[in-house]
Amino acid sequence: MSPMLEWGAGPEEAKFAVLAVHGRGGDPGSMREVADRFGPAPARFFAPEAPGNTWYPGGFLQPLESNQPDLENSLRTVGRCLDQLAEAGFGPERVVLWGFSQGACLISHYALTVAPRRYAGLIVFTGGFIGPDAIATPVEDSLAGVPVVLRSISEDPWVPRHRVEETASALRAAGAAVDLRIDPGDEHIITDEACRAATELLTR
Repeated sequence: MSPMLEWGAGPEEAKFAVLAVHGRGGDPGSMREVADRFGPAPARFFAPEAPGNTWYPGGFLQPLESNQPDLENSLRTVGRCLDQLAEAGFGPERVVLWGFSQGACLISHYALTVAPRRYAGLIVFTGGFIGPDAIATPVEDSLAGVPVVLRSISEDPWVPRHRVEETASALRAAGAAVDLRIDPGDEHIITDEACRAATELLTR
């Protein structure tokens, strides 16, 4: 795994880490550009890069097996990144998982199905859990109290509204405190309001 791009508060000053997972065709630099739209926060950002800038080849609503083995490898990458952050002093309870688009799908799927546990927070920009069907109900309170900012656009061309809402329901069923907002429109964008909501989570 390539070294993660890092920026933000110094390792000694940061109260928590943000694992920033880019979307299809993006890269760590694209996440840093979005983070520049956030307000000041006591966080250090860490951004991995997908091979070929894509975490898995197909659409996120396709059968899971159609995106293998890339999907499984990418979920393992998230786990390895969290291990690295833990070694640096940022255990899961001091890590915010943040993703956009394909990255948002990856981190929400990871938090709901691979490692549902106490995180410092989730920031899910235009994404949801992966696969065509509803996921198994998470263990009750496995994400108890975890703050979640979930944002999307009502007619987004890649991420249907119903999956965003299903993801919010799954997170709530696991005990997370979900702030969901879906704005009107048909563009694949991150709004200024979404950035403000992320900043609020990062500065609580």
